[in-house]
Amino acid sequence: MQTTVIPVILSGGSGTRLWPLSRAMYPKQFIRFFNGSSSLFRNTLRRVYGANFGSPIVVCNNDHRFLVRDELAAAAIKPEAIVLEPVARNTAAAVAVAALAAVRKASDAVIAVMPSDHDVKDADAFAASLQRAAEVAATGKLVLFGIVPTSPHTGYGYIRRGTELDGASGAHVVDAFFEKPDRATAESYLADGNFFWNSGIFVLHAATFLRELELLAPDILAAARAALDGATEDLEFLRLDETAFARSPSISVDYAVMEKTRKAAMIPIDVGWNDVGSWSSLWEATPQDAQKNAVHGDAILVDTKNCLVHSERSLVATIGLDGLIIVDTPDALLVADQNRAQEVSAVVARLAKLNRKEHAQHVRSHRPWGFFESLSVGPRFQVKLLHVKPGGQLSMQMHHHRSEHWVVVCGTAKVTVGETAKLVQENESVYITATQWHRLENPGKVPLELIEVQIGSYLGEDDIIRTDDVYRRAASETR
Repeated sequence: MQTTVIPVILSGGSGTRLWPLSRAMYPKQFIRFFNGSSSLFRNTLRRVYGANFGSPIVVCNNDHRFLVRDELAAAAIKPEAIVLEPVARNTAAAVAVAALAAVRKASDAVIAVMPSDHDVKDADAFAASLQRAAEVAATGKLVLFGIVPTSPHTGYGYIRRGTELDGASGAHVVDAFFEKPDRATAESYLADGNFFWNSGIFVLHAATFLRELELLAPDILAAARAALDGATEDLEFLRLDETAFARSPSISVDYAVMEKTRKAAMIPIDVGWNDVGSWSSLWEATPQDAQKNAVHGDAILVDTKNCLVHSERSLVATIGLDGLIIVDTPDALLVADQNRAQEVSAVVARLAKLNRKEHAQHVRSHRPWGFFESLSVGPRFQVKLLHVKPGGQLSMQMHHHRSEHWVVVCGTAKVTVGETAKLVQENESVYITATQWHRLENPGKVPLELIEVQIGSYLGEDDIIRTDDVYRRAASETR
């Protein structure tokens, strides 16, 4: 009989090494790479959906909760829970909370813990590997996947395979863990044949994991248990108690448990895995032309090879280049050497230190009701595109320093100004003066799009007073 596996999807990262496409408020797991129609997050959900899998537990931060909800809805998957981490505490605390939630549902639960931002080419082989790992985990083992290496990669940690487990064909004792190596060391690992990339994907007997956590890192378990006990429901989300969760040390599940336990086991897999952790790894995973160029968007390449070109804005033309990364977005351009792709996070850190917005937010800002996109900014004016999903509605709000002129270009808007509500059709407009209370809704079944012209002495998104917000957002979450 096959073991039912409860997927645990970790969605807490910000993907800084894939800047400027990945931003803190819209990280890489929500981006549609490889010219596809689905995000990495949605693809992850679909890989662990079916008769042998339970409803997923998703762990994410507060800023991404509506993005997660939308991805689940788009995949037509109802989660067991969407757990909100109040503060970042690495993976050990997140896995502890998920394991506690799983054993409260079923004492013999087996969980498959995985990041939301990996790419897997052979989904069927991956699902079969999860079932094999679940069988091993059900015996009380903590299983992790080792990826069969295809190159002497220096951006991954490695696992050395030990002896085969008795009665578990294909599963091995974990002999040792190794940090990211230099090139020469990685080449020796590849030649050895017993070293595998650490995938960061675990299949765990939840109760066994919790017992090991209590033995090896009891402070993490205590904080996770208290945070879950004190959790509150907010719409379809489960908010962990912040004070309790913050007491957990910030440490990975590898360091907290897997590198210390005697119950660790490893199953090698070869499923076309890529962690999409940098522009160079994205280049490796993207279809390439005869000159090994990977191109997304409008580009003309002359005498160019081994390059990744990604344009979301304009034509990119190259001449005589080799091994470069060129990423052009509406508000930022990255040009980097492929061999230094791991250093992009240093640019992000510098942007944050300079208090610039480009590290955190795109020109397009996503909201639970849809998104808005800045089109033009000048002295005392700003022009935006607002896209409101069917059934979406902005909060009832008021601005002190700006007036707004809305022109509907697609769909039908329901606009409330003060006590008066009216429908505004395509090519019609409405004007809202400063200090007037107002709300925008989409009562239709198709997306609503309108052009918003803001005029005033201050146009920042923090010039807002909100009441009656159906999404229950905090005052710091604008719109």
